[in-house]
Amino acid sequence: MNRLPLVLLAVLLAGGAAGGATKPTAYEALATFDFPPGILPKGIVSYTLDDSTGDFTATLNTTSTCGFAIEGSYSLRYQRKLSGRITADRLTNLEGVAVKILFLWVNIVEVTRHGDQLGFSVGIASADFGIDNFLQSPQCGCGFVCNGDDLSLPLPEASLRLRGIL
Repeated sequence: MNRLPLVLLAVLLAGGAAGGATKPTAYEALATFDFPPGILPKGIVSYTLDDSTGDFTATLNTTSTCGFAIEGSYSLRYQRKLSGRITADRLTNLEGVAVKILFLWVNIVEVTRHGDQLGFSVGIASADFGIDNFLQSPQCGCGFVCNGDDLSLPLPEASLRLRGIL
């Protein structure tokens, strides 16, 4: 029996598997929509993205919420499961991300990019930050200051806008 066809088939299949396109990471997928990786914390272990609608889900490698403080007295909290819809320069219908304002946790429902600024909306109000603040991903529990390393850039004062008023 001639084994050459079987060997060739095995080589072709192995070459196809090795040369096949691998799924980009969630952070790489963000970049295709013009968003920096730092809007997501480190630890995204899986995600789905519907190319036709932009609907997405992402899962963090944590059993509960992922929280941390960022210089400038902002506290963020990510649920284990995140979801929303992504298009170029716009994340909408966000679920699973909250920011602490004064004493209340409010959901961030939309993120938009306008040039070098990212706008974060909680519905009736939004705040803009420079994109340079989001080039690195924070880590759950410690943000940018982990194991004595301070990788943070100081966040400038945000410009707060109330929708429909300013």
